[in-house]
Amino acid sequence: MTDQPAPPSTAPELFTWEFAADPYPAYAWLREHEPVRRTRLPSGVEAWLVTRYADARQALADQRLSKNPAHHDEPAHAKGKTGIPGERKAELMTHLLNIDPPDHTRLRRLVSKAFTPRRVAEFAPRVQELTDDLIDRFARTGSADLIHEFAFPLPIYAICDLLGVPREDQDDFRDWAGMMIRHGGGPRGGVARSVKKMRGYLAELIHRKRAALPAEPTPGEDLISGLIRASDHGEHLTENEAAAMAFILLFAGFETTVNLIGNGTYALLTHPGQRHRLQDSLARGEQGLLETGIEELLRFDGPVELATWRFATEPLTLGGQHIAAGDPVLVVLAAADRDPERFADPDVLDLARGDNQHLGYGHGIHYCLGAPLARLEGRTALATLLTRLPDLRLAADPADLRWRGGLIMRGLRTLPVEFTPVPEQAVQP
Repeated sequence: MTDQPAPPSTAPELFTWEFAADPYPAYAWLREHEPVRRTRLPSGVEAWLVTRYADARQALADQRLSKNPAHHDEPAHAKGKTGIPGERKAELMTHLLNIDPPDHTRLRRLVSKAFTPRRVAEFAPRVQELTDDLIDRFARTGSADLIHEFAFPLPIYAICDLLGVPREDQDDFRDWAGMMIRHGGGPRGGVARSVKKMRGYLAELIHRKRAALPAEPTPGEDLISGLIRASDHGEHLTENEAAAMAFILLFAGFETTVNLIGNGTYALLTHPGQRHRLQDSLARGEQGLLETGIEELLRFDGPVELATWRFATEPLTLGGQHIAAGDPVLVVLAAADRDPERFADPDVLDLARGDNQHLGYGHGIHYCLGAPLARLEGRTALATLLTRLPDLRLAADPADLRWRGGLIMRGLRTLPVEFTPVPEQAVQP
């Protein structure tokens, strides 16, 4: 049984508000009729959209598709029409989303030294603490907006703690991040101003931490100190590179997780059979369905709709289409992960789905470095919500919910919910 309406019979209109609410029928049409399609984006930039799984996987790993905007045949990036608004003026271009080997190889190796699986595993108790604290704040009330009160602050505070941003400064980061996540919904130029403020703060913080860095690492050393230490031993990481790395870990590491928690919770609330199946599994102390469930939620309605920009460095053929040197290419992860050629019953949410090699966090050398942290936060957030608020339910008609504008990310603006208030004595001390 499918969860989706049939695809349209004619070429769909893209990037409307109706499309944002449910892009999957339109993507189904594109996969069938124009799997690699040249499209004019709302910004005016023309780019190729890649929607089939096989083509998407090929494009994500094709070294002829560069991440460096210098290869674009138009000055669109300088005008803020591609990439993150304000990153060029703020001297934040030298991060992993904008560079190719050999620089990408060098910087990713350095960042990987400071962003290890062990560090993420050691961070699990803090993620649980943050999760419980945020739920405590609204558990007594019987209602909440899960985006603003839970899904948004959790990854902000988590990544700030991991980076080593002092607690007294984290609310500033929350404000800047809030402006960045609004996309078109905030004041004109607000994103670029927030990027500039964040860059200035990170430069100062890196300078302070470098000056106070002990000779040997201490247990639980923060990520920025780890980046500095990696740069000071052997290979070089400039202060600009360190600031750009910290920025992109924050930027890429919070919005994807906001959307993973928000989209994932929404999917569970609108698929009660799957939600109850997961709750029963958690009540038995099992983790297997939670593990596969997170992967299925990433596939079914993941946080990243389109992979970040790529630019052809030479003429190439993709999905039968000729792509000229300099053309931008956008891989539509959301479309590829619903491809019936790769996934059985792709429009059905199945938390126990096996063989789930989705592209939710990319593929190839640009595979998301922060995926282990996002998965940890997603698992912790969903398991704790469903356990502590077992009768959680939507407090709005799904048709009334609004999705944020923007090209790359997919996420809800709000997620109003209701539940039985938790007695005060049951709230965490």
